[in-house]
Amino acid sequence: MKKGKMFVTTAAQCESLLRKFSSLQSFPETRKLHALMLTLGLFSSSDLCSKLATTYAQCHHASYAFYLFNKLPQPSLFSWNAMMRMYVQIGRPLDALNLFVEMLDSGQTLPDKFTYPVVIKACGDLSLIDVGVGVHGQACKFGFDSDTFVQNTLLAMYMNAGEKETAQLVFDLMQERTVISWNTMINGYIRNNCAEDALRVYDRMMDEGVEPDCVTVVSVLPACGLLKNVEVGRKVHRLVQERGFWGNIVVRNALLDMYVKCAKMKEARVLANQMDEKDVVTWTTLINGYILNGDARSALMLCRMMQCEGVKPNSVSIASLLSACGSLVYLKHGKCLHAWAIRQKLESEVIVETALIDMYAKCNHGNLSYKVFMGTSKKRTAPWNALLSGFIQNKLAGEAIKLFKQMLVKGVQPDNATCNSLLPAYAILADLLQAMNIHCYLIKSGFLYRLEVASILVDIYSKCGSLGYAHQIFNIIPLKDKDIIIWSSIIAAYGKHGHGKMAVKLFNQMVQSGVKPNQVTVTCVLQACSHAGLVDEGFSLFKFILKQQQIIPHVDHYTCIIDLLGRAGRLNDAYSLIRSMPIIPNHAVWGALLGACVIHENVELGEVAARWTFELEPENTGNYVLLAKLYASVGRWKDAEKVRDIMANEVGLRKLPAHSLVEVRDM
Repeated sequence: MKKGKMFVTTAAQCESLLRKFSSLQSFPETRKLHALMLTLGLFSSSDLCSKLATTYAQCHHASYAFYLFNKLPQPSLFSWNAMMRMYVQIGRPLDALNLFVEMLDSGQTLPDKFTYPVVIKACGDLSLIDVGVGVHGQACKFGFDSDTFVQNTLLAMYMNAGEKETAQLVFDLMQERTVISWNTMINGYIRNNCAEDALRVYDRMMDEGVEPDCVTVVSVLPACGLLKNVEVGRKVHRLVQERGFWGNIVVRNALLDMYVKCAKMKEARVLANQMDEKDVVTWTTLINGYILNGDARSALMLCRMMQCEGVKPNSVSIASLLSACGSLVYLKHGKCLHAWAIRQKLESEVIVETALIDMYAKCNHGNLSYKVFMGTSKKRTAPWNALLSGFIQNKLAGEAIKLFKQMLVKGVQPDNATCNSLLPAYAILADLLQAMNIHCYLIKSGFLYRLEVASILVDIYSKCGSLGYAHQIFNIIPLKDKDIIIWSSIIAAYGKHGHGKMAVKLFNQMVQSGVKPNQVTVTCVLQACSHAGLVDEGFSLFKFILKQQQIIPHVDHYTCIIDLLGRAGRLNDAYSLIRSMPIIPNHAVWGALLGACVIHENVELGEVAARWTFELEPENTGNYVLLAKLYASVGRWKDAEKVRDIMANEVGLRKLPAHSLVEVRDM
């Protein structure tokens, strides 16, 4: 009797300790207690064995947990759930699903509201959306589909799978939405590149009076940054201060990132100065902000300040600083950062390797780029892409194509960035046979149907003089999927080859399809009108764009119109337009007028245009040659000679001879 009482007391104590170790997730203490239980012979109790297995599961020790779990004659639902949760938490979702199937097959235990969130998360982690839909259906069958935890997990699974509409349907049917539900929707839309929808959900959340938390703020701020919606971003900033979220450094960094993405660097710097604690993410965000906003010098200055405050740069910081060195062609600074990365053992990080290759290429030291590349494992795609981009940067198109072929031979899998780095090489070479070769590869590899790749291929065929192939590629993309880039590419293609009417027709089709023209598109269509001599069409389009599309005219647009008027012989109209421009005319505007004056032998206006081009672009020999040609065309040979003397002797310029390239095959 005494022995039985002692056993009960010891078992109760062990249960109490197991609960404690389970909450603490203390594996060493659990293991010691396991040894004690073996010594005391307490394993005759299946209940105690079940609790020990569950504790090991809570400690994420799969082998011990599974060993004990398998010894249980009839595991409880709690044990099944604990084991499945453990597998999901340690990154083994497939084992969790297998265990779920085993539980159902046993016919002894039915899932509950705690089972389904774990199983649904496993489906989401494995991207098994079809299985997830089946589990969703089973949850509905057993009446757990209205449970908030189950619904929240369903939202996450559908969002992770890109099933935004299904997630929204689940969300709309929820009777009780927690802040987690709202955060999951906002974050899900962001990850699916739907920033506007994320803001819409956030606005609805605030209208319904739901109390946001730090996760809400961190989820919605990227949407403000992506949309450059600084007004909503500032409202979130005020919310952070009102609700006391400022103490969270993740929130502060998210605010900083929002201001950076909205190009509000003054506000970003003020915010950073208000932060008592800055971590490496804070500094890296600021550095990236200055680089993105074209101030690489300030980015490099932050590096020193960062180190003075005792924050050590990480691989992302180093990559950003190397990018700044490349932008400024600061080879010496770049080499110093390279040496620092070696000392910190960061040089083999793929992001650093890629940044080093890019930096040396931008500093016109391709040999050093290649040396860094040769030191990489050559198994990862990013360094290959960086070297390809470096070759293009230095106009080494042939070498870029050879490198790409080596990449394929080595078995390195190209990605979207590879195409973006490589394809400009074919545009530089303008070789139709080479273009057709890469076209075939893009079809075979499936890259052709990416909008960005199709746009570049249209440009390549245009440069090769094959408008037929260019238009075929353009037609592959459905009308609803065509964006401003591919429309601009095809309009520019027809414009360059003198097919102005076709370019205008395509422009009108684009507007009718609902795509709004941008500055580049407008320039392309106006240039097309200029090259084809379509004066009336060009003027009509210019007026339409200003009034209907509300685009602020750029100096390039005025250059096109001046060129258009000049080619038509309306030189006085062109000069009047220059004088009435709301922006200061640049060298290209005056150059267009000068070129027109040469064609139509108007010396008076030509001299005015020439004076401006000499002042704005003193090193361009072409302007001097044009003025000399103008004088010669009207028989003023002495003036023509005088201009050539000024160019050669006073200014010290010399016109470089032109050259042509003829490619001969099979020689």
